[in-house]
Amino acid sequence: MTHSAFAPSRLTDHLSAPAREAPASGIVEVMNHGRAREGMIPLWAGEGDVPTPAFICEAAARGLRDGETFYTWQRGIPELRAALARYTARLYGVPEAVERFFVTGSGMQALQTALRMVGAGGDEVLIPTPAWVNFSAAIGVGGMAPVPVVMAYSSDRGWVLDLDRLAAGITPRTKAVIINSPSNPTGWTATRDELAAVLAIARRHGLWIIADEVYGRFVYDVERAASFHDVAEPDDRIIYINTFSKNWAMTGWRIGWIEAPVELGPVIENLIQYSTSGVAAFLQRAAVAALDEGEDFLRQQVERARTGRDTATRILGATNRVRFANPSGAFYLFFGIEGVTNTRRLGLQLVDEANVGLAPGTAFGPGGEGFLRMCFARSEPQVREASERIAAWIARQ
Repeated sequence: MTHSAFAPSRLTDHLSAPAREAPASGIVEVMNHGRAREGMIPLWAGEGDVPTPAFICEAAARGLRDGETFYTWQRGIPELRAALARYTARLYGVPEAVERFFVTGSGMQALQTALRMVGAGGDEVLIPTPAWVNFSAAIGVGGMAPVPVVMAYSSDRGWVLDLDRLAAGITPRTKAVIINSPSNPTGWTATRDELAAVLAIARRHGLWIIADEVYGRFVYDVERAASFHDVAEPDDRIIYINTFSKNWAMTGWRIGWIEAPVELGPVIENLIQYSTSGVAAFLQRAAVAALDEGEDFLRQQVERARTGRDTATRILGATNRVRFANPSGAFYLFFGIEGVTNTRRLGLQLVDEANVGLAPGTAFGPGGEGFLRMCFARSEPQVREASERIAAWIARQ
């Protein structure tokens, strides 16, 4: 049999709509454009340039030497779940039940699992924007509809979440709201009162909160950012998603976690079983070491990012042609250049003309137009050189 009897068509036409329509990443476009260039300073991705420290790597190696290469607990090895409970209790000053914690194959899997639990086809999820690219895409791939709630920006107040606008975005189909604080890409960091207000809205409308607190330790005026842990009750409809990637320089390890009400445990366990069947035990040994022994390293990471932030804001601010809110959290500078509106084109242009890689603000949804994102969690000389290259490019325009 030949295929001549069939009308010509693309194979992708026969895929599911959510898979077929998943958006391409605007960040990846710039990375692919500049990745192989000699002398490129790549500040486009959300990671630093320090490799995972030896004490974490050695814990994984011990696990391998001990033969921990078999199937393991879907929820995570008991030692890691206990370490997560200890870490969270230390951080927020409240006891945490081990049964609330679940190990995932990255923060991204934690997000996908949370979304699968709270919504399905046709449901809506609110996202304050500009926001991490993957939020909207993950919602869409799950057959749901992302609903952006555009944050306000002004030179005097920076980025502000309008709670009235958030409430106005709720419809009968709304199932959840994603709150990422400190925020990627803007650096906006919610106050305790703002989180309490968001929680009150969610309670009133019966919504789930997916709390992405990945950058909760990357703050520059206090020890940690305000958290829903500070205002919530254990049975509130909150699913926390987190990752080992940022705090402990483990982006390539792909290991994260969920904290959720205990009664969700069987559902989370099933979803993990039907996706990855659990995280490799030797990787989990590394995660235990990160939690139990990694505070000094984490403090160094935060101080390094603080230096990068101060360097970038000083140099770019001195051009008098750059607008930004000084980020109080996360490790990104989200900035605009006077007279430039098409930052997708600008991202490619800076690769060609300044040999610096940044993420275009258009990748982060409504409200991101006109901005660029720079990751400053890098060595000070690298951030300084990149900032000087951009400042010199601005002076030539």
